[in-house]
Amino acid sequence: MRFPIPRLAHSLRRFVALTLAAAALAAQAQTFQFVALGDLPYGDPAKVGAPYRALIGSINRLQPAFSIHIGDFKSGSTRCSNEEFQAQLQHFGLFASALVYTPGDNEWTDCHRANNGSYDPLERLAMLRTMFFPAGQSLGQSPLVVQSQAAQEPAYAKFVENLRWQHQGVLFTTVHIVGSNNNFEVRDARAVAEFMERDRANVAWIQDAFAHAQQSGAKALVFAMQADVFESKSLWEDFPPHSGFRTSIGETLMPLAAAARIPVLLIHGDSHTFRFDQPFTLNKTSITNLTRLEVPGANDMRAVQVSVDTRSTQPWGVRLVEAGR
Repeated sequence: MRFPIPRLAHSLRRFVALTLAAAALAAQAQTFQFVALGDLPYGDPAKVGAPYRALIGSINRLQPAFSIHIGDFKSGSTRCSNEEFQAQLQHFGLFASALVYTPGDNEWTDCHRANNGSYDPLERLAMLRTMFFPAGQSLGQSPLVVQSQAAQEPAYAKFVENLRWQHQGVLFTTVHIVGSNNNFEVRDARAVAEFMERDRANVAWIQDAFAHAQQSGAKALVFAMQADVFESKSLWEDFPPHSGFRTSIGETLMPLAAAARIPVLLIHGDSHTFRFDQPFTLNKTSITNLTRLEVPGANDMRAVQVSVDTRSTQPWGVRLVEAGR
């Protein structure tokens, strides 16, 4: 039995429409956006509070899958008080989607300074862990379900701030690596002890991220942390012996990234300069699948929208986000 020509044409149009719709849904499933920001807000709350909240409003209008704040939620010359911590926790609560936070040095390592209130840095770190890291979830109005190193690796039970989660085939991992040379202050025995313990935890968490990415079939891997790891580079080495980033980055993350068969993005702040490049080399050879994104900050109150397309060998696209835009 033959279909009449009009009915055949209708069926063909319907088939084409369904095929195109399925293709569009498949493409959409492989692309998404998130926002990265940090080193914000800096300065007098009376001056920077409103612009910062306007920036959060701009981020909310973009409707990202989530946002990542890479630390330094206050400047290095303001008090590390509980009131300041609470004010920034309230700012994080303004994000309409999820907000994942990883600490910066301004929140704890530098709090011994007189203009910071002469706090004990380790006490401030303990307070950050108590206030900003609810078990099993992120911050923000629509929290993500996250895994913490504290829950996954009992040997590192205090490191509730090292988090990971997977989104549309991409594994995201936060690592507590901060500026001021990662608190590797050889003149302070307590600081060195803290650094050594956290450095071991970070190395284990980075190694586990690559292993988990391989086991889960992740298409890409993203790390987020606060420090500009090149801050202590010498004329001869990117990570000399006095660098607080030698083991975690130079001897762990970089070799693992070079050996991985997936794209890796490293997001950080600290230097307050927007950069999107590939500065990492291993044995004088560029690691072409390892990309660096440094977010702006301080006086440059902007965020970065990151577009991800896992079908591409270079899946990252970036666009600056301004307050009120």
